[in-house]
Amino acid sequence: MTDASLNGADAPARRHGSLLQPDARTRRRNAAEARFRAYGLTAIGVAMAALIWLLTSVLGTGAGAFRQTVIEFPVELVEAKLDKSGNRDIEVMKKVTTIGYAGVLGAGLTQALADAGIDTAGLAAKDVTGLLSQEAAAQLRNQVLADPDLVGQTITVRALATGRVDGYYKGRVTMESAQLDSNVKPEQLALADRMRDAGLMRLAFNPGFLTMPDASDQRPEAAGLGVAILGSFYMMLVVLVLSLPIGVAASIYLEEFAPRNRLTDLIEVNISNLAAVPSIVFGILGLAIFINFAGLPQSAPIVGGLVLTLMTIPTIIISTRAALKAVPPSIRDAALGVGASKMQSVFHHVLPLAMPGILTGTIIGLAQALGETAPLLLIGMVAFVRDFPGAPPEGLFDPASALPVQVYNWTQRGDPGFVERASGAIIVLLIFLIAMNALAIFLRRKFERRW
Repeated sequence: MTDASLNGADAPARRHGSLLQPDARTRRRNAAEARFRAYGLTAIGVAMAALIWLLTSVLGTGAGAFRQTVIEFPVELVEAKLDKSGNRDIEVMKKVTTIGYAGVLGAGLTQALADAGIDTAGLAAKDVTGLLSQEAAAQLRNQVLADPDLVGQTITVRALATGRVDGYYKGRVTMESAQLDSNVKPEQLALADRMRDAGLMRLAFNPGFLTMPDASDQRPEAAGLGVAILGSFYMMLVVLVLSLPIGVAASIYLEEFAPRNRLTDLIEVNISNLAAVPSIVFGILGLAIFINFAGLPQSAPIVGGLVLTLMTIPTIIISTRAALKAVPPSIRDAALGVGASKMQSVFHHVLPLAMPGILTGTIIGLAQALGETAPLLLIGMVAFVRDFPGAPPEGLFDPASALPVQVYNWTQRGDPGFVERASGAIIVLLIFLIAMNALAIFLRRKFERRW
């Protein structure tokens, strides 16, 4: 029996009123939609506020790492102190330690203060030279050994000031805190003010933050990211060379050629599980296999690259299979219909069309690996490394650090200058990550095809 056969008594109640006037049910539905939009906007607002707060905190603390207090003054490189033989023999000149160069710097700074008419009354000679970083003598020694002809000349030195003086100009150190600090005196800060007014001391751009190696706990002003950046580059090189061909080959086989049976189902499930395994588990695996069993050196980029490769391969496989699935089946059918083999249809037609998704997944996987810290700590990359690794392939086995590990290392040190350095390293790491994600977006939009 249909509605048309119902009599008037049994017919359903008809709605009365205009469609332009919403009833109670419509009003409730509209209110629910409005609440959902409000929840979404609130969530976005909270996320944006948290992001702005995070970036403001990091940028506000780390921007100072890209500027450093320097002292510029002329220094006479006295031959009698730096090269007593007068033959400019490098082996003989190497016998002069940084202590000898510190004396030359101290004499030059004292003379520069006298020439500028800056009063140093009440300060001992070690208090005046104490404004110079301990790294200044080492840098001058390296400069002279690189060019022995400088001996006997008067050159203008751009020396780093100590971390306390640098913190004074950046707001971390005050006259009140200096009275309680054994590393600096208020009189030294007053002398620094007079030197700044005379043009001998100023804040300048600090390229050494990106090029110099790490420094000891007593020299935060000299700490740099040079070794960490090079170590991260070597590791990403290993990850790219190994994970891309392995991941893409495994994806093509599983998606296009592998039979559908329990074995392939088990492999697919395990690949998905590996993508969700905590990164520290891969660190334990790398420690057991690559270091304890294979005997590879600790804190080496090759070990870090192998561990990060194990982490990245599941991500590349999943993204590559998704890109292959996105290619319409008609492409495969058309290729097979004109006589192409299965291999030809995959490599000549399907794979080129899936390449944007493959490249995007690879770059995102590399970006994720670049920011990993836990597995690298377990393989010893937290060690203090001063020497730069050599060129590949030998350099892959030399000790090195990595950007995220360097951030962790600096946050464990007590001097506030290292906190500034850690925030600056985070800025550098974020720039690399943003650049890699922007490259992924560019490649997808450039090569993506729509059907």
